[in-house]
Amino acid sequence: MRKAVVLLSGGLDSTTVLALAQATGYDCYTISFDYGQRHNFELEAAAAIAAQAAVAAHKVIRLDLGAIGGSALTDPDIAVPQAAQHSDVASGIPVTYVPARNTVFLSLALGWAEVLGAQDIFIGVNAVDYSGYPDCRPAFIEAFEHVANLATKAGVEGLQMTIHTPLIAMSKGEIIQAGSELGIDYGRTVSCYRADEAGRACGRCDACHLRTAGFEQAGLPDPTPYLS
Repeated sequence: MRKAVVLLSGGLDSTTVLALAQATGYDCYTISFDYGQRHNFELEAAAAIAAQAAVAAHKVIRLDLGAIGGSALTDPDIAVPQAAQHSDVASGIPVTYVPARNTVFLSLALGWAEVLGAQDIFIGVNAVDYSGYPDCRPAFIEAFEHVANLATKAGVEGLQMTIHTPLIAMSKGEIIQAGSELGIDYGRTVSCYRADEAGRACGRCDACHLRTAGFEQAGLPDPTPYLS
């Protein structure tokens, strides 16, 4: 089995990516990031999901992206908007964008992959339902993969590093359908930007809006615990 590093946030998309990677035959090593986000329940969800999936190893890297601010997800002084307030991607990049987040996360995942001798990294970015984040686009992934093969010992020695994005062209409904066929319990995942301490979703933020619409598209019941 080939080793793969899988970025696992505890959310719907990354959990689906992990299941897809394992179904493809990879021996998965999951990595999560405590980066100063508004709540840590997603990290608890990620650890539980990794344990249930019996991954080879699960690692949590602690960062402080809140030190630079600039995002509603890391700065308590910036309010998380409701979905209706920025549902149109054309209106600009939303305040929930975390500056350079995927660049930083992929760089650390790449470092661990080198240590493990893995040539494959999986990330759940999506270019269809992606909230307007620039680091979820195919062009970014292609550019990072190019850098990964220029900047690593493995790449220089001819071992091709590959960034896998199996969800990149899928709608949220298609993602949920694919994951459901693999037996994923989406009730264990957390997508909400404003989840409470018990992991209950607000039902109002952009992430909740996309998630709810996805279950409707898939024709499946939404198992998400929402605040009453």
